[in-house]
Amino acid sequence: MVSRTYTTRRSGILQALANKLKAIDGTGDYATNLFENVSPRLLFWDEVTDFPAVHLNAGQETREYQGGGYKDRFLQVTVRCYVNEEEAQDALSALLEDVETILEDNSSLEYLDRKGVKHRTQQITIVSIDTDEGVLEPLGVAEMTIEVRY
Repeated sequence: MVSRTYTTRRSGILQALANKLKAIDGTGDYATNLFENVSPRLLFWDEVTDFPAVHLNAGQETREYQGGGYKDRFLQVTVRCYVNEEEAQDALSALLEDVETILEDNSSLEYLDRKGVKHRTQQITIVSIDTDEGVLEPLGVAEMTIEVRY
């Protein structure tokens, strides 16, 4: 097999993010207990049965070409958060704060490529946050778009 310097590492990054998000357990600084209900893939709304939940989806990936043959890679990731509570918007706010804490604390995220080689992201940036604004109560859904530079 040919060894490649630059390949997509989408699945490795998503798995590493999911593993970090599983730390949201309602203790310490965390307001929410996900009960490790985190998936590195997006599920359809009707597939979500356990709440609260966080699902990840890899989106567009772009390259920025630098001098000397170096490339920066940028991966858009959608972080979808689900709750089912009486005060859904309050629960979503708490969950979003917990997710943001994980992302801020792990901006230089260690992940494995397909061959098991360790790498680190350069930066994780939150691009946008959007919620259903309570129209689905007692269900609630929020989307956070992040950009992972690696």
